[in-house]
Amino acid sequence: MTPVAREHTASSLRLRRLGIDTYQEPVVYMAADCPVCRSEGWSAQARVLASFGGRSVIATLNVVTGSLLAPDEVSLSDAAWTILGATEGDHVAASHPRPVTSLALVRKKLYGERLAAGDFTAIVSDIVAGRYSAIELTAFVTACAGGRLDFGETVALTRAMTDGGDRLRWTHPVVVDKHSVGGLPGNRTTMLVVPIVTAAGLVMPKTSSRAITSPAGTADAMETVAPVALDLSGMRRVVEREGGCIVWGGAARLSPADDAIIRIERPLNLDSEGQLVASVLSKKAAAGSTHVVIDMPVGPTAKVRSSDAARTLGAILTAVGREIGLTVEVCEGDGSQPVGRGIGPALEARDVLTVLRGEHAAPADLRNRALALAGRVIEVGRGLVAGAGQSIARDLLDSGSALRKFEAICQAQGGMREPPVASHQYAVESASDGVLIAIDNRRLALAAKLAGAPAAKSAGMELHVRLGELVAAGQPLFTLHAESPGELEYALAYVAGNSDMLLVGAQAR
Repeated sequence: MTPVAREHTASSLRLRRLGIDTYQEPVVYMAADCPVCRSEGWSAQARVLASFGGRSVIATLNVVTGSLLAPDEVSLSDAAWTILGATEGDHVAASHPRPVTSLALVRKKLYGERLAAGDFTAIVSDIVAGRYSAIELTAFVTACAGGRLDFGETVALTRAMTDGGDRLRWTHPVVVDKHSVGGLPGNRTTMLVVPIVTAAGLVMPKTSSRAITSPAGTADAMETVAPVALDLSGMRRVVEREGGCIVWGGAARLSPADDAIIRIERPLNLDSEGQLVASVLSKKAAAGSTHVVIDMPVGPTAKVRSSDAARTLGAILTAVGREIGLTVEVCEGDGSQPVGRGIGPALEARDVLTVLRGEHAAPADLRNRALALAGRVIEVGRGLVAGAGQSIARDLLDSGSALRKFEAICQAQGGMREPPVASHQYAVESASDGVLIAIDNRRLALAAKLAGAPAAKSAGMELHVRLGELVAAGQPLFTLHAESPGELEYALAYVAGNSDMLLVGAQAR
């Protein structure tokens, strides 16, 4: 006798809001004695399809003991609640989701087999639909890490991620963009490059990510001065009005699989080469860019450690870009120390504003790096010879045109404000006289994160010295910024055990 597959009957439960933030992960909460939970055979970590009013979300089950939820009640994490669009007291249907067949492809990749283009399309489609749990997403991220994606697979993943969400198309024949591969604290050049380049008359719809392994992403820093969570129509409106924008890509549903993957990469502190390429280029292609300049910092404690590694990654970015119709140019830069003084969203935004406003205290390295990148973007966008763009960029910055354009973009995105200032600060001093001979970017970034960045917008670190500078005993090396005493103490405890992350050596005689 052939067994007949039965359809699981959806059961209704009353919504109660508990206000639980799980970042972007949809979670559903049911009481241990919930009759629906028991009749469906669900246990903790099961996947549940919650439906209401024609909308649905697939969430991971957490079982609640005690009296927090009644047997006929269900709750959702804030992320799931937003997706479902229900209100407290509504009744939602809970049922089994369909099996995720593309997980067999993830297992195939975990065992070292090569995936075809259609395989990546199936996986990305399920990721975008929210069918993968955090554990399943972690399996996919791990399966692709460590050089496990060959060139063809990287192209296929990039295309699948580009096609997995919305796409912007512009009437302009040339649409420029700029991206940094990251790994260098500070380096908030995008917030300078966009207003300079758009003041030059080019179109630059910049979508930025939030932090993955750093104390701040461009979206985190920009959010301290203007709204960044614009949807597709809002983004288009700003670009059509001002020529450019600086928004968070996640809100615009451009390559939404990338945002789901980043959610997993962040706690793993992982950003593998193939997924980095797919992440960067899928966002650019989805935003309608035609020409992209990649900023690649190289240094012993940066994400890219050597010139050989930079050339290898640059060649992959250029070649994959060519395959998907993007002109990509890579600019290798100094990654031996942070760019600017601030490390953390508000601190980095303050650096940007000092440069735009031409203040005497503006960090010269941030200004010079931004001018070099903006100049190259102008050259690529206008078809100018190398070196011609930087003088144009400098004139636009020095004349105040870039500042006016930045203010106009902020106003168009919802209004400009000044970055917040942390209420708790502590200066860490040098224990000896000497010269600053080394900076460990990764440990500096970790100290800033322990102080609360990027979730606490004003938290992070402000550097007071640069490589090669003379340092006196008792002189402040950096100041930690935190929004609570506990986070400040947490960061200080780490700094105390890593006193050589800023290494002061004996002065040469």
